[in-house]
Amino acid sequence: MGTEGILLKAVGGLYYAETPSGIYECKARGIFRKQDISPCAGDRVVLSDISGETAVVDKILPRKNSLIRPPLANLDYIVFVISTCEPSPNLTLLDKFLAIAEFKGIGSIIAVTKLDLQKDASLRDIYKNSGAEFLEIDYENPASYMKLYDMLSGKVSAFTGNTGVGKSTLLNHIDESLEIKTGEISKKLGRGRHTTRNVELYKLANGGYIADTPGFSTFETRKYDIIMKEQLADCFPEFREYNGECRFPDCAHIKEKGCAVLEAVESGDIPRSRHISYTEMYEESRQIKEWELKDRK
Repeated sequence: MGTEGILLKAVGGLYYAETPSGIYECKARGIFRKQDISPCAGDRVVLSDISGETAVVDKILPRKNSLIRPPLANLDYIVFVISTCEPSPNLTLLDKFLAIAEFKGIGSIIAVTKLDLQKDASLRDIYKNSGAEFLEIDYENPASYMKLYDMLSGKVSAFTGNTGVGKSTLLNHIDESLEIKTGEISKKLGRGRHTTRNVELYKLANGGYIADTPGFSTFETRKYDIIMKEQLADCFPEFREYNGECRFPDCAHIKEKGCAVLEAVESGDIPRSRHISYTEMYEESRQIKEWELKDRK
């Protein structure tokens, strides 16, 4: 039958899997290479040939989702940490990642920090219908970050955000055992801010797992996945209310006459910044070459 576990990290052809009986250093069956499958952090696996502290990854169980870079599988949430200032939020970039999370079937959480330096009530209004959980983090109010901690219980989640938004501070507040130095990435959570291919899951006290990923401002979103233009509107939940209401059935929601989405933008029912992000992503999707679709792994 084998022993089931979860891969915590993959380094140099070795894999570290946590099971109910402990953590094992593993090698993977050669069949995965022949099938062009790379085990990655978050994979649910079946181990065999267990001996001491070593084992063999015999099987990778079906993934419910995965990211290309950084390689992660079976995510329940991506936590996007943004600050109200220093640095100011890049909403276009955030929107692109929210769309990718929606496309992959991964829950989104927006955690807003530095409210003590600057309030920004508009952010909640912009994202109230985006499908993302919106949390304002106030360290004077422990309930604000403990809500996030509770949401991560028993889940596999990734934290991401620009350098300087307070990601390390937030992680330390939800689990003091992480002991992350401000401005740095814990060695427990990866090899450094410029690492893109080595990701490690760390187990929280509540049974959840988190992965700290590099600052997402440094990466093109298409490295995470590619969304074709025909699929893009479904990745913006605010648009769904207007499905079937446009004059043309193949409406791209860009500049067409009789577009219900554009009318909603003009009336303020859809935030203009969200539509600007959609338009930019649509144009990027139009530029995708066939070879990019074949070379995503």
